[in-house]
Amino acid sequence: MPGMGKASAAAVAANCRASFPNVRLALVVGVCGVVPFGPGGEEMVLGDVVVSDGVVQYDLGWRLPERFVRKDTLLDALGRPNAEIRALLAKLRGRRGRAALRDAMAGHMEALRAERGLGAEDPGAARDRLFEATYRHVGDGVECDECGCDGALVPRGRLAGDDGPRRRPEVHFGLVASGDSVMMSGEERDAMARREGVVAFEMEGSGVWDSFPCVVIKGACDYADSHKSKVWQPYAAATAAACMKAFLGHWVPALPVSLPERPTGPWFLVPYPRNDSFVGRTSLLRELQQLPRKSTSQTRVALFGLGGIGKTQIALEHAYWLREACPDMSVFWVHASNAERFRQAYAWIAQECQIPGHDDPKADVLALVKRWLEREDHGLWLMVIDNADDTQLFFGQQGASENGSASGHEGDLGRYLPECSHGTILITTRNMQTGLKLTKGKRPIEVEKMDGDETTQLFHARLDHVDTTSGEIAALSSRLEYLPLALIQAAAFIQENTITVSEYLRLLEKSDQHLVDLLSEEFETVGRDSGTPRSVAETWVLSFEQIQRQNALAGELLSLMSLFDRHSIPLRFASLYCEHRQGDAQSELQLTKALGLLKAFSFIAGGEGRGFDMHRLVQLVTRKWLGNNGMIPRFAERAMLIVSHAYPFGMYENRAVCHEYLPHAYAVLRLEGTGSLDEKLARASLLSCVALYCDYLGQWKTAEGFQSEAARIRKEILGEEHLDTLSSISHLVSLYRDRGRSIEAESLGLEAMEISRRVLGDEHWITLSNMTMLSLIHQENDRWEEAEGLGEAEALGVQAMEGLKRVMGDEHPHTMTCMNNLALVWKTQGRLDEGLRLMEQCAQLHERILGLDHPHTVSSSSTLRRWRKETGRAITTTDGEDYEQT
Repeated sequence: MPGMGKASAAAVAANCRASFPNVRLALVVGVCGVVPFGPGGEEMVLGDVVVSDGVVQYDLGWRLPERFVRKDTLLDALGRPNAEIRALLAKLRGRRGRAALRDAMAGHMEALRAERGLGAEDPGAARDRLFEATYRHVGDGVECDECGCDGALVPRGRLAGDDGPRRRPEVHFGLVASGDSVMMSGEERDAMARREGVVAFEMEGSGVWDSFPCVVIKGACDYADSHKSKVWQPYAAATAAACMKAFLGHWVPALPVSLPERPTGPWFLVPYPRNDSFVGRTSLLRELQQLPRKSTSQTRVALFGLGGIGKTQIALEHAYWLREACPDMSVFWVHASNAERFRQAYAWIAQECQIPGHDDPKADVLALVKRWLEREDHGLWLMVIDNADDTQLFFGQQGASENGSASGHEGDLGRYLPECSHGTILITTRNMQTGLKLTKGKRPIEVEKMDGDETTQLFHARLDHVDTTSGEIAALSSRLEYLPLALIQAAAFIQENTITVSEYLRLLEKSDQHLVDLLSEEFETVGRDSGTPRSVAETWVLSFEQIQRQNALAGELLSLMSLFDRHSIPLRFASLYCEHRQGDAQSELQLTKALGLLKAFSFIAGGEGRGFDMHRLVQLVTRKWLGNNGMIPRFAERAMLIVSHAYPFGMYENRAVCHEYLPHAYAVLRLEGTGSLDEKLARASLLSCVALYCDYLGQWKTAEGFQSEAARIRKEILGEEHLDTLSSISHLVSLYRDRGRSIEAESLGLEAMEISRRVLGDEHWITLSNMTMLSLIHQENDRWEEAEGLGEAEALGVQAMEGLKRVMGDEHPHTMTCMNNLALVWKTQGRLDEGLRLMEQCAQLHERILGLDHPHTVSSSSTLRRWRKETGRAITTTDGEDYEQT
């Protein structure tokens, strides 16, 4: 063989099969690592020989973050030997057969020892050392004697007092574990032996097993632990070779059978049985059934939708309907999740249809099948291309060279789809963009969630022995967003755990985490490929990873958007992320393509002026995926920076944007990011702006809590004299007053005013605004009889108003607010004419500058009318007209 491993073995086997198609037995002979004590307690020593009665491919499966799960279903496991091999193994296992095998081996070993240079001499029992499974080799790359391995040795009954050069090796029969990785762990070796019942570990058998009737014969050269040694390899290879020759002495092949005639079709090559629980989807099936069987050009149609929405099930039902309605029409099923699955499907078609040239190892099977299907004499056919999600797989990556792919076909599979008028291609895809390209611009058919009647039918079909009510089914369907795969998974969980629908609902309603955990439960159902993830969550994770490979920006945007509120996510948030993306200035075109890919996978929807919506279950699973990969803090920080940057000053003029962004602000404020300085300051800014909007809405308790936290963060990081800190404290003073906490407002306001005077000076607008607020608080606290005969409230109010007029102008909102507050002070002091005239000026300015609908205009006009009603006075305006009595 050109190298170790099952890939090299498979390549050699494929070439041998092409050259020698009538081979009846293949022997894989070499060395292996053995389990010291077999399942029955039999002891194995170095130099013994293992003969397989089955092979376990132990490294085939899923590498999950916390464990490895081996694929061991009927479709994934390697088959048992054929009847001829099983009969011979049964004979050799017996006492007479085993004795005859050992006697023949002894003679062959003598012949091998006579050949100089083979190294067929037994190294001796002293060199056969078995350490405890937990004791690991001391030094890499050197023998135990050189590095000083001195761990406790396991006592060996067969080696006691036996160090002769002519001891006879034993032959053991059992399961052999085969894989590409070298087993070098005593603990893992023993665990695998207990779990799978294997007696040895090797690297080539599984590559040959499916190509020929096969037996693995291997000599034990080590104990499959970290104490590897090359000392025993020549002798172990010799004992295996001797056993092979003895084995062949007992092999008598049966008479060859005549080859079957070449099939003529029609063919129905669908790997799944019909789904007896399939319900609903009537309109979609009817649309597929109306497809023309033959036309002037080829018919291509694609079904697209969210993973788990039922595309494959619809295609499967249509295939079986076609088998009954058009028995003369062939149906072929092609898995297209990756290039290897696509090639395997075409090879299956070539073999089952006995396409001429399919057994030629040099033939291009993809081109062979394409040309064969395009021939009209092979009749009408439908080809289902299932799980065609990767655009690059079929059409390559933009900007990549033609020879950039390692596989030879990866990136150009689209050109191997047959083009003819007598064939129809039905594509299922999660990616609408892929479906659009594969159908040559014909918009794919969207598969949407089930309706209430369909989910009820589905549950009755799946839970025929479980008592349910229509209300429970409706509640469960709604909770699972009417997603077929989620509903089937729920039904499987209910049946497997013998619980009621109401108990399952209680599990779902405990928390979002319970919901995600239940969506991650594995289950089996008809039409799910053995290589397909076995839970709703895993189905979507596969799509997440596909998106990341295809467009990194799209993957990042999906991660970011999952942390916002799932409704009406503004396009501006995505634009800001692109602007802040370090070292990668994104164009509007790149952003459009990234968002387009997320919409193509049905993970987000909308975007036309109303923001994007995200599927609720997709959002929860995305968050879990981010958490499992330790990425939530990084994206939470970015989400905080973006919303903080976008959220406007929470006042009346910005009320529409504040209202639109508020759910997203609440969402990111609940997150825990990296705790960086930038993130903390962004949090303080967002808290302050949201607090102002809550104040505008009259939600003063919430506003006070947010503004207090903003002031605390800013004071801690920026200090009490920073402009932002002073701004938060000033707003907090106003909130204290609004909530009737005037004493606290006065104390904090005095402190804020003194700091702003010291830091910013008497003429700064923050200082003057603090004076304005204090004047109002003082009059509310009955302190207007101080300050040299003039109330302190009035003194502060007059000083603030004059200062604001100088600094901000007569018509600035801060100036008008100050005038309004001073008018209140004068009214309280009994200076009604002055107070009413000043309030009249405020009302006129508010109306002219801010408009009739502005809250300040409404407030000042309402106050003016109330004062006139209370006093019964008519106030003369500046143009000489009187206000009408109301």
